[in-house]
Amino acid sequence: MQSKQLRNLVLTALFSAIGTIGGSVMEFSIGGAAKVDPMQHLLNLVSGVLLGPWWALAQAFLTSLIRNLMGGTGTILAFPGSMFGGAVLVGLAYRYTKKLWLAGLGELIGTGIIGALVAYPVAKWLMGANGALFLFVPSFFLSASWGGSNWLWTVEGVVEAEEISGV
Repeated sequence: MQSKQLRNLVLTALFSAIGTIGGSVMEFSIGGAAKVDPMQHLLNLVSGVLLGPWWALAQAFLTSLIRNLMGGTGTILAFPGSMFGGAVLVGLAYRYTKKLWLAGLGELIGTGIIGALVAYPVAKWLMGANGALFLFVPSFFLSASWGGSNWLWTVEGVVEAEEISGV
């Protein structure tokens, strides 16, 4: 295995572990249909920027899967919320622009809007939720805006450290 692939694999596993533990400790409800999980927003940003969109997607999937398998620490809405936009859009935005603010915007649009829209049929089908489609958008959007904006400075520090170390 090449060293870059090994690095990405190890970081994806590490970020998934941090997301599993951190998501259990740092989540809170804001009302509506979703919980705020600031740690997942941080990990979407960090993994999308450092590893790219597909490794970030793997991290979001693994974290959501482990949290759901552990029982009580996640919901089925974690899959569309983190995967179907947030992690991938962050990675794509940073890959093509190298601008952190656009990566942050990718988290906001990806999780806050696309993830919310994809979560609706998932919630209706698997959870029997009968709420309106736009019940999810405010909850997901608030979560993504709070988490994304509060963590963007951390991602800047991580990117600077990686550039200095040459990894």
